[in-house]
Amino acid sequence: MAKKRVGKFPKAFRQMAVDRLNQCENIVELAKELGISRRLLYTWREKLEPTSSGGSPPANAREATLRKELSHLKRVLAEKVLEVDFFKGALQHVEARRQQSDKTGARASTPRSGQ
Repeated sequence: MAKKRVGKFPKAFRQMAVDRLNQCENIVELAKELGISRRLLYTWREKLEPTSSGGSPPANAREATLRKELSHLKRVLAEKVLEVDFFKGALQHVEARRQQSDKTGARASTPRSGQ
């Protein structure tokens, strides 16, 4: 039976690094200080602190701000998609009316201004 691969860093070190990551503003500097890659810090955090799908509030203030901005941008994008769909449908109706009026040879009717 093959030996199970043990990580280079002890669990206590990984936990300490994740704790500091959650309170840190400059993650790049923290990674340099600890002598590890930034991605490794995120990997350790995912393994040591699994979050539920509902998500707990993030400990890092910057991350919380970014999550809030992301959800706002997603809402705005959804509204714009609905607007585009509405105007596409309206344009299709206008084009369909125009084609019908062209087939009969009659002029397309438009409302006259009150002048």
